[in-house]
Amino acid sequence: MSSRRDTSWTPLPHSDEDRQRARSVPDTEQTRAPAYRLAWDDEDFLTRRELRPVRLQLELLKPEMILAERGIRSTVILFGGSRIPEPDTEAWAAKNEVQKKNLEANSRYYDEAREFARICSQHSATSYHREFVVVTGGGPGVMEAGNRGAADVGAPSIGLNIVLPHEQAPNRFVTPELCFNFHYFAIRKMHFMMRAKAVAIFPGGFGTMDELFETLTLIQTGRMEHVPVILFGREFWNRAVDIDFLAEQGTISPADPELITIVDTADEAWAEIERFYKDGPRGRRGGVDE
Repeated sequence: MSSRRDTSWTPLPHSDEDRQRARSVPDTEQTRAPAYRLAWDDEDFLTRRELRPVRLQLELLKPEMILAERGIRSTVILFGGSRIPEPDTEAWAAKNEVQKKNLEANSRYYDEAREFARICSQHSATSYHREFVVVTGGGPGVMEAGNRGAADVGAPSIGLNIVLPHEQAPNRFVTPELCFNFHYFAIRKMHFMMRAKAVAIFPGGFGTMDELFETLTLIQTGRMEHVPVILFGREFWNRAVDIDFLAEQGTISPADPELITIVDTADEAWAEIERFYKDGPRGRRGGVDE
């Protein structure tokens, strides 16, 4: 009986078998040469600049295959600032007293993100954690709160981490088997959106703004289905982004502000998601970009 992971039979040797055979050949000058390595088992070769298209494909395929094997069909995205601390902990990212005070005040969003993730995950349990699975960027702050909320109720959650110039490690609440690391921001963004049934966006910085406006652009242009886009924190978002001003200036459609719902609590957010999937979207509905 074969012990191969792939149960589909073939008379040809599997790649993992040939890798072991290639590594067990006699140690000679020829077998030690880089040219002799199997191309797909040669890290130096795979990281050459000419191999970028192959690496892009691998970064797309690996998480896609693992999530499909787990049967995960849809997700709820939690975007938000990595600098927002857990309540009653130090605002480590603060550069001055004003920032420290504001970050500590914004720590309430850590609790709301955690509670929202709990609610999503409890609902996800009704589909054996195939629908509405929480996904975050896998880092600290709001991302940690999202993964932590899922862990609070024993639910799996996804973390899509990325290699950054400064140290970036996944938070300890991401489900280890669903913790991915990326080199390419573009592929990481694709994985966020490919299964999204709702997007919850908490206060954050440039990265959060980028994720917000990319989501809105995809929906506005019909490149993805209209899904709930929920901003947490009226006080924050009313100052950070003036969507109504853009509509007044004619640079976006008068209906575009309806693509966004602003809330203050996790209960409000989940009620909006339930309303959306019961009554349908209030704005336009586009196609799915596959």
